[in-house]
Amino acid sequence: MEETKESLTFKGVAERLTLGITRILENMPGVVDVRFVEKEPAEKRSLLSWEQKNTCILPEDLRDFYLTTDGFTLTWSVKLDNECVPLGCMMINSVSTLCPLLQPVSLFSLPNAPSLADLDWEEDSAESGRGRAPAAPHFDSRSRIFELHSCGVNGKVCLVYKNCTTGVVAQQSEIWFLDRSLCWHLLTATFTSYYRLMITHLGLPEWQYAFTPYGPSPQAKQWASLYQPLTFSSELNFADPAGDSHLNKLDPTKAFKGKAKVPVLKKKQSTPCSLGSTAKSQSSAVRHHSGGKR
Repeated sequence: MEETKESLTFKGVAERLTLGITRILENMPGVVDVRFVEKEPAEKRSLLSWEQKNTCILPEDLRDFYLTTDGFTLTWSVKLDNECVPLGCMMINSVSTLCPLLQPVSLFSLPNAPSLADLDWEEDSAESGRGRAPAAPHFDSRSRIFELHSCGVNGKVCLVYKNCTTGVVAQQSEIWFLDRSLCWHLLTATFTSYYRLMITHLGLPEWQYAFTPYGPSPQAKQWASLYQPLTFSSELNFADPAGDSHLNKLDPTKAFKGKAKVPVLKKKQSTPCSLGSTAKSQSSAVRHHSGGKR
C-alpha cells in the first residue's frame, strides 16, 4: 500500500515536471518510444559543494529544480519505414555534470595553441555595431560558463555568469546558447523561462536556432512544422515582420475545387468562305441595282 502511494506521488511529480507533455507526445501521429528518465532529488550538500567549488550561487529556480530532481531527460522518436528514428531530446544536466565549459589548460597542450579566449577580441570589436543587444559572454575569467545541455553537434545551452571578478562570488546568471560557429545568443534571463521554452519546443532538433538571426536548418523547420505548427508559425512572424511571404497561402478548398464554366457570348467571326460568299452577294446586288437604273 505504501509503495502504491509512493508511486502515485512520484507520478504526480513527474507529471508536473513534464507539464503533461508526455501524454501530448504519445497522442501525436507517428510518435513512439516516449521515455522520461526518473531521477532522485539532489542533496543540499551537493548543491553547496558545487557553489563553493565554482564560486557561484545557483539561481533560486534552478536550486528548487535540483531539489526536486537531479537533472531531467525526456526523449521521443518517430516511426519512419518501420524504423524508430530518435528525434526529440529534452535534457538538463545533473549537478555533478554541471561542469565549466572552459576546462583548465592541460600541461600537455602546446604553449602557443589558440584558445577560445582568443575569440574575445573579435567579439568586442563586433559588439560596437550591435546597438542595444546584450553583451555576449567572454571565454576568459570575466565570465563563468557551465553547460546545462550539450545539444549534440548543434551547440550548447549554458548557464552564464557575466562580469565576474576573481575571488568574488557570482550571483546573477542568464541562459545563453553557444552555436556551432561559437557565437553567443541570449535565450532567457531565468532558468524557469528556458525550461518552459524547452518543453514548448518538444526538444526538437535545433530548436534553439529559432532565437538566432539565421534560424534552424530546412530539415529542422520541416520537423517543427509537422510536430509544432502553432509555435513554428508564430516564430516566423516574430523573427521576420514580413514572414507571411514565406508561408504557403494556397487554399486547397479553392485551388482544387471544380469550377463551373460560365458561357461567354462571343461575336461570330466570319470564315474566309463566308467572306467570299458575302462579297459575291454584295457585288451581284450592286450590278442588279445599276442595271435597273439603265
